[in-house]
Amino acid sequence: MFTQNRDQMRQFFSTVWQKHQQEQKLEPLETIVRDVMLAHPEYHTQLTDGDLDKDFLPEMGQTNPFLHVGLHIALHEQLMTNRPIGIRAAYSKAVRKIQDKHEVEHKMMECLAESLWSAQRNRTTPDEQSYLQCLKKQLS
Repeated sequence: MFTQNRDQMRQFFSTVWQKHQQEQKLEPLETIVRDVMLAHPEYHTQLTDGDLDKDFLPEMGQTNPFLHVGLHIALHEQLMTNRPIGIRAAYSKAVRKIQDKHEVEHKMMECLAESLWSAQRNRTTPDEQSYLQCLKKQLS
C-alpha cells in the first residue's frame, strides 16, 4: 500500500473510519479502505475504540482486523493493476462461478497471506507463479 510501519497503518485505518463516521470527504484510497471496513462490521469496535497497539495472536484464535483489512486492500491493488498478470482474469472467473465477490476475495487472501508469509520466511520477494498456482487451486 504505502507504508510498512504497523502503527502508521493502523492509525490511518482508524482515521479513515473516524472520517467516515463524521461524514467527511474521503480521498480515493480512503474510500477503498472505508468500503472494506464497511464489509466487516465485526471490526468496527476495534477501529473505533480498540487499542491500536494490540497484538492479535492466531494461536489464541484471534484475527487481526488490521491485517485482514490490509490484505483486502492489497488484493484490490493487485486487481486494479492486474499484477501478477492473470490475477484479474482469475478473480473474474471465480466471481462468475461463486457469485460473491467478498467470498472470492477471502479465498484469494488465503493465498496472498501464504505468499507473503513464505517470502518473509525465506527473505525473498513473493513468488508470483506460486501465488497464481495457489489461486488456481483455491478458486477451482
